[in-house]
Amino acid sequence: MCARYAPRLPSGCDEQDAIEVRDKTSANFCDYFKPSARAFDAAQGTADSRARAELDSLFGKSSNVGGAAPQKSGPAPPQGSADPALTKARDLFKK
Repeated sequence: MCARYAPRLPSGCDEQDAIEVRDKTSANFCDYFKPSARAFDAAQGTADSRARAELDSLFGKSSNVGGAAPQKSGPAPPQGSADPALTKARDLFKK
């Protein structure tokens, strides 16, 4: 992030002479770019991790590290019997 980054301004930059970047998804160049030392906040990352862990414990989810598929919780449907709501929905949309 740039030290001159100012989200409160329409151009997003404190520098008056900087050219406005319209396509922010592609590569661009700015003569006024100066890396900001405050761009990375380790304390914020720790707070985010703590909040995620609290949410996971609240909702009974295990942390999904490595892209593993989330596990279903709750009772399994009885074997050999159809879900009554699903049966009604299928009956409703039959031709």
